[in-house]
Amino acid sequence: MRTLEETQATLQIAKVKEEDLQPVTYCLSFGDNVSSGDYCLMELDDTLCKHIEAGKSLIIRGDKDEHAVLCSEDKTYDLKIADTSNLLLFVPGCKTPDQLPDISASPQLMHAQIWGFSNCYWELRRQRPRLKKLKKLLMENPYDGPAVGMQEEAPGPKYTMDDLLERIQASREEIEAHLQNVHACEIDGFWRILDFDYEMKLLGHVTQLVDSESWSFSKVPLSVCLEELGSLEPKAMIEHCLNCYGRRYSNEDGQVIYALDEDKVCRATAQLLLQNAVKFNLSEFQEVWQQSVPEGMSARLDQLRGLALLDRSSKPETISLLRIEDLPEDTLERFNSLFSLREKWTQDDIEPYIQDLCGEKQTTGALLTKHARSSVQNGVKVYNSRRPVAT
Repeated sequence: MRTLEETQATLQIAKVKEEDLQPVTYCLSFGDNVSSGDYCLMELDDTLCKHIEAGKSLIIRGDKDEHAVLCSEDKTYDLKIADTSNLLLFVPGCKTPDQLPDISASPQLMHAQIWGFSNCYWELRRQRPRLKKLKKLLMENPYDGPAVGMQEEAPGPKYTMDDLLERIQASREEIEAHLQNVHACEIDGFWRILDFDYEMKLLGHVTQLVDSESWSFSKVPLSVCLEELGSLEPKAMIEHCLNCYGRRYSNEDGQVIYALDEDKVCRATAQLLLQNAVKFNLSEFQEVWQQSVPEGMSARLDQLRGLALLDRSSKPETISLLRIEDLPEDTLERFNSLFSLREKWTQDDIEPYIQDLCGEKQTTGALLTKHARSSVQNGVKVYNSRRPVAT
């Protein structure tokens, strides 16, 4: 190992003044059997550093055919290898000047051993969670109610939360939020998505009870619902339906009350009507839709953003089912799919189908500028694809 005198002699040869340097000099040496494959380096931002320092975990997720992502408790990050022209050394115990204790200005020599080296590192970029697969897995075996009599439930795969964490490229919080968005519920320890017809059957029971009891939609008592409807369906399913289509609160007497969400009820009713037709005459649909929703609720087209597509250029005007969850997750594939369905889009029409693609501090306008070309048609600004549309 080098001595302090040898180090000072090297500085003189290099014509470097000692007073321009820190008083502490580190002498590095390679340990036995050091290899560049022994360690992987990862660059973390302040948030993730604090996450690790607090003793929490970061988890790499992805099946064999998927690009790996890194997940914290509440966020998902894309993993990419970044090359560097500088050799990165892994030196445990080596301190930076601000970590060194107060020392005299006299020169000192300290020795540290290199445990590993690399000319690349993992770079993290915040990304949207990949949640499309979640609903796909749950739809392999949707729940359509309890088995009747001696009848057994149809066989099919079921998934616990641990199973989903193993398969889905998203953080736990993001998975839990999406399970709520798709109206999934936990039954006997497994997460299940309700068959849509069964879900609408449950909602029908609730709205019919509200009508028969002449309740306000904002004052639906849980206890009475469970008592009255418990003989028709499991009480847990009735409460789950109220959680999906209402807001839970307690009144002055401590009684649990639900306020039914008009937009959610009307939207679900529209989906039930639209799923059985390729296209609907818009005016006829609006008439049937209004007749189908509970009396006292108003059906409006703005409730269908991200669910249905209007074609006002056709004669007569039409409406068809187009659910955002049926479109690709990848940005380029999403735009390709949308422009294959329709050559030109107004911003109002396309916005609901690209809103979820926006990254942090990104707008739909910025997305359209990047992936579409604008023009004016009959005084209206429209967008078409910048690239040839793959069919």
